[in-house]
Amino acid sequence: MTVATIFNLVALLITLATVFGYINYRWLRLPHTIGLVIIALAVSVTILLTDASFPALGLGVTVRQTLTDIDFSDTLMKGLLSFLLFAGALHVDLDSLLSRRWAISLLATVGIVISTLIVAGLMFYGFGILGFDVPLMYCLVFGALISPTDPVAVMGILKEVKVPEALEAKIAGESLFNDGVGVVLFAVLVSVAAGEGGHGEVSLAGAVQLLAAEALGGIALGLAAGYGAYRAMKAIDEHNLEVLITLSLVMAIYALASQVHVSGPLGVVVAGLFIGNHGKRFGMSAETRYHIDTFWSLIDEGLNSLLFLAIGFEVMAITITGQVVGAAVLAIPVVLLARWLSVSCPIKLLGVWREFTKGAIPVLTWGGLRGGISVALALSLPESPVKPVLLATTYGVVIFSIIVQGLTVGKVVRAVVR
Repeated sequence: MTVATIFNLVALLITLATVFGYINYRWLRLPHTIGLVIIALAVSVTILLTDASFPALGLGVTVRQTLTDIDFSDTLMKGLLSFLLFAGALHVDLDSLLSRRWAISLLATVGIVISTLIVAGLMFYGFGILGFDVPLMYCLVFGALISPTDPVAVMGILKEVKVPEALEAKIAGESLFNDGVGVVLFAVLVSVAAGEGGHGEVSLAGAVQLLAAEALGGIALGLAAGYGAYRAMKAIDEHNLEVLITLSLVMAIYALASQVHVSGPLGVVVAGLFIGNHGKRFGMSAETRYHIDTFWSLIDEGLNSLLFLAIGFEVMAITITGQVVGAAVLAIPVVLLARWLSVSCPIKLLGVWREFTKGAIPVLTWGGLRGGISVALALSLPESPVKPVLLATTYGVVIFSIIVQGLTVGKVVRAVVR
């Protein structure tokens, strides 16, 4: 793809995000990201219907080619995600997070594993009933990619919904960390399902070792890089250069993580928490804090808009049949049930020693939104006969999560939290 083509694609997406955002603000009055998804979906459906009615126009082929050129999976996982995670972590109160570290740790680790197993078991039988031959190992892969809550979607909704501070810290903290854990778990399970290079299988011990190495390595990288950036910022007082340091920090962590095979998402989150708390408190002037917050808020809003716009358009890449729709409809309650059980078990266990905010379980269950990360992981699956159904099922769950859960989570909070 040429530089001119990339520029034209970016220009088109930014223009559409701006126009759709304006339409939503003036007339729909929905939360910004949800409004973008709905408008993009409506435009996509219109294009599909027009293409079906007038195939000679070649409209569908043109749009699908454009989506292929963008490569949603690579664009998100190797581009947008690092900036979005850092921007989200930058504004999270570390003290509040640490005071709830056990709840967040269990939700982001044990909770992910519980959800993955439940989704895999139920969907294995569900796919079979619907006539799909999806092996159990690929059902586990589906469970791993759909179980983590999406920090981008969750943080976006938290801006719109008033949630008690203690509960907000759990939701935000879990979404930031279970994303990194989920991506690593997904990679391990895909390697087991496909075998290394298509030959043999990765042992259980090897899978656990890989999971621990990637997760712990990512955390260590984030701490080391974050501390280095903090020391550099503390030694100067030039807000433009310090903003540039935070920008290079994110890009360096993600680039280095891919080279040394550790978790880039976890590294960026840890660095963001370090700079956003210790760095702001001891390494920045008030003017620098203002400029860094302003810069990363703009990055967050802009990239969020592009991401959710792209999610709406990705319906063009999905093969839709009656069976596929049935699989997506079945997966929605399965994923919600798995989410409820994966939240309930850790909270009930910790409830023996401490008290939780009333309504924590239903709010965490319904507020655990899925988003672009799940779609990107599904798109990154190696080509196989089961990939189309897994991708379509993932997309159905994500669209339901963003639109239905995203629009009603405020009502759930008001109903169960007193």
